[in-house]
Amino acid sequence: MSDQRSVVITGVGAISPLGANTFELWTSLLLGRSGVRRLSEDWAIDLPVPIAAPVSQDPTLVLGATRCRRLDRVQQLALIAALEAWRDAGSPDMPPARLAVAIGSGIGGIHTMLQQHRNLNARGARAVAPYSMTMALPNGAAVAVGLELGAQAGVHAPVSACASGAEAIALGLDLIRAGRADVVIAGGAESAVHALTLGGFAALRALSTRIDDPASASRPFDRDRDGFVLGEGAAIVVLESEEHARRRHCPAYAELAGAGMSSDAYHPVAPSPDGQGAARAMASALRDASDTPSGVVHINAHATSTPLGDAAEVAAIRAVIGAGSGAVAVTATKSLTGHLLGASGALAAVITTISTSERTVPATVNHIQADDGFDLDLVCRTPRPLSAGIALSNSFGFGGHNACLAFRRPDDDIARSIAQPAEHASAAAA
Repeated sequence: MSDQRSVVITGVGAISPLGANTFELWTSLLLGRSGVRRLSEDWAIDLPVPIAAPVSQDPTLVLGATRCRRLDRVQQLALIAALEAWRDAGSPDMPPARLAVAIGSGIGGIHTMLQQHRNLNARGARAVAPYSMTMALPNGAAVAVGLELGAQAGVHAPVSACASGAEAIALGLDLIRAGRADVVIAGGAESAVHALTLGGFAALRALSTRIDDPASASRPFDRDRDGFVLGEGAAIVVLESEEHARRRHCPAYAELAGAGMSSDAYHPVAPSPDGQGAARAMASALRDASDTPSGVVHINAHATSTPLGDAAEVAAIRAVIGAGSGAVAVTATKSLTGHLLGASGALAAVITTISTSERTVPATVNHIQADDGFDLDLVCRTPRPLSAGIALSNSFGFGGHNACLAFRRPDDDIARSIAQPAEHASAAAA
């Protein structure tokens, strides 16, 4: 609402299938490079769907093998992204009691849990590692980041399936508006590229079976879409009140203008076909941003390429935007990154943040022919310039979790670019 504190994004970080950092992520998006590949590991040989989108860099090369031994892979990814975002925001020198963390994960430390179960079965309970539980719990990513940066205003870990990362960012917005923190490190992390998850999603018939051409498997809003591609990664934003950012002369990529959440109360897996739950989240985000549907210029769609999910999202966009839905630039970046589950909403938020800053919408790939009635203005083939207005980022998860984040470009005197290092921008602002 208009009387609430303005919250801005001063740092971004990501490790994803498209790169080891946000600059590589953005460059790959603009070039249309896919992060999806056929898995070559021995454990994947007999899988019905042996394709996925793993991160592009081994986390141990960044954090070191010794440090990683007490961190599940999902915690490693979260820490890498958070440290990048923290540096990008100029490493704020602030009281720990005013710093909070909110990092969501849909599954948590599944690699640790399964490995320790193998140890238990093979050699008994004494073979279970001492840190197995702290490495396996879903709050592990948030805790790892909170400990690293000394956050004392609270460490939170929303678990809301594929909406987890977006809900964490929405929580960060609320924490700052409520005065409970000045800065919040928020986002999502997931590392679930494993035989169990791939086998489980394949059994649900949720995955694309286009395994002979992995890069073209994810086809958002396309008539021949047949499921999502599993990915992994972490994405983090540094949120702070605008007045706090100005006091320390730190520029911002975007304003996080609003957030909305809802639930379908419909089915454990399938979305409500009419899209009304998703529409409520989108409309709530717009109200929170004190804006209207006519102010929306861009939507980063959830668009996982599932037959039911994409159709429900189209219905939701129509319900919210109305007759103007065909004039809103929509992109579906999971066509390149795959679906990062609990990290997907955070990755979409980082991408939308940079889109807002750079005034550019990255293109959707693999969209050949729109399904009947899908009359969206889908950005395809080449990126498109973005006009001023509200950009929405949608995230919808199993169980009917719906989250939508609203972004707008900050005032010119505080705005920054992805190509502008924080320390240089801060000096210029001072």
